[in-house]
Amino acid sequence: MRLSRRYVLPHISTGDMLRAAVKARTALGLEARRYLDAGDLIPDKVVLAMIAARLDQDDTRTRGFLLDGFPRTVAQADGLDELLEPVSIDLVLDLVVPTGLVLARLVSRRVCEDCGAIYSTFAPPKLNWTCDFCGGDVVQREDDTEEAIKNRLGLYDSSTAPLIARYAALGKLVEVSGEGSPSDVADNLNAVIDAYQHGGGFFPPTPPEHS
Repeated sequence: MRLSRRYVLPHISTGDMLRAAVKARTALGLEARRYLDAGDLIPDKVVLAMIAARLDQDDTRTRGFLLDGFPRTVAQADGLDELLEPVSIDLVLDLVVPTGLVLARLVSRRVCEDCGAIYSTFAPPKLNWTCDFCGGDVVQREDDTEEAIKNRLGLYDSSTAPLIARYAALGKLVEVSGEGSPSDVADNLNAVIDAYQHGGGFFPPTPPEHS
């Protein structure tokens, strides 16, 4: 969300869209819920259909857009290429975080059901788990249980990791350290994006070793 606000770009989060569909009990939501509850990846065809509909909206055709959590598989990346032809995505940012830290962050994460603002058990909202920004309820996502998170991390190795090599080969991948405070991570990301926009080289902080 910080990047979306800073660069005035539509923030397109497949996770947020899927959870909204689950909450509204749409056909897509009902199909997606069983995958989300188990921490499994949503089938590629379902995610691509959702992304295609979102990219067809007017706000994605001016300044561009920011994809969050997509693509997650090579098949999704192939589908995205087809959707965007004759153009392509500009930049891929890979946040590198040790596995133990990822688990600790996600287990403690809490999210506003209305605006999507993110909190944690260590940095809660000011009053009774009510969002500081919109007054919505701040809750733990159903797929942020320890068991579901461990399952997602396992799926990452087999399904998402190959994307790193794909985008690196295209010269579009930049690894950025995801350690530190939210402000620190945002600063790291901003530095890379600003360098790209101004035609300079990429000088992100050296990421920690994968664990």
